[in-house]
Amino acid sequence: MLMTALVSCLLLLGARAASSATSADPSSIASKYSLTTSTSLPFPSATLASSAAQSFIASSWSLSKGHVQDGGSDLAFVADPFANSSGSTSPASASNASVLQVTYPSGSYSHDTGGAQFYTLWNSSNASTTYFHSVLLTYEVAFGSEFDWVKGGKLPGLRGGPDVYGCSGGKPTNGSDCFSARAMWRTDGEGEVYAYFLESKDLCADSNFLCNSDGYGTSVDRGSFGFAVGQWNRISLLVRLNDPPEKANGQVALYYNDVEALNEENLQYRNSTDINIGGLFFSTFFGGNDSAWATPRTVHTYFRNFEMWGSEKASVLT
Repeated sequence: MLMTALVSCLLLLGARAASSATSADPSSIASKYSLTTSTSLPFPSATLASSAAQSFIASSWSLSKGHVQDGGSDLAFVADPFANSSGSTSPASASNASVLQVTYPSGSYSHDTGGAQFYTLWNSSNASTTYFHSVLLTYEVAFGSEFDWVKGGKLPGLRGGPDVYGCSGGKPTNGSDCFSARAMWRTDGEGEVYAYFLESKDLCADSNFLCNSDGYGTSVDRGSFGFAVGQWNRISLLVRLNDPPEKANGQVALYYNDVEALNEENLQYRNSTDINIGGLFFSTFFGGNDSAWATPRTVHTYFRNFEMWGSEKASVLT
């Protein structure tokens, strides 16, 4: 009886906490931060196999270098397998469009062996003359019912700077070449932001940040939310660059299913005005850089509803 009462009490407290959490759909977040320019990525109305999918992405998604960087053969546009299942408080309206499927072959880890990676520059008519310093990226991701989290893996985020290949794969930033901030899943589906930015002793002493001494990225607020399989999970990732460049007043925030999961300030993404936010860093794979991260069987993720809101203004935090 005592155990039953305790469990009931915990469930009630959890329900109250969930109900008191502030919900914010992407357009509300964009409005809060005065992100007035927006764009979205088109999806084909019909399904497309790998070769045609790569051609569609290359021609319609404004790819840096004009092609998929890694894993093109693991991409396809398919019918939505979870059309009526969303964890978001404001699920996207029904659409006849396809969704993007990513395949991770059995035994694969990192983008050299499974998953996919490419860089989508801001897909709007004025992108060539606009430099964004604050961007909100939102998308939905679904993990197939067969998905095994293993030790973790990367999910899409944002990147910027003149070096379009750095700030991933253990290539750290020097403050003037690049930055990146991606979502990441960990063991049991725990979520975080995984970022390449300038680290400091004070930042690395903060328990919300797990810094790596080997050049790899920084884990931000690991376990602050958790992904679910077999349904759509909405990610809304906000990056506001530091300004002026020598001041650590940048920001990263992530909303999971329209509820704020993490919000960190006093970050330094750059020490030079050479860095702005270029666009979507579509990067997803198991890993980690060794076979301990590999998926034990072939699994899939699915993506839809990529949108971005931006502003030329950087962080105004003090």
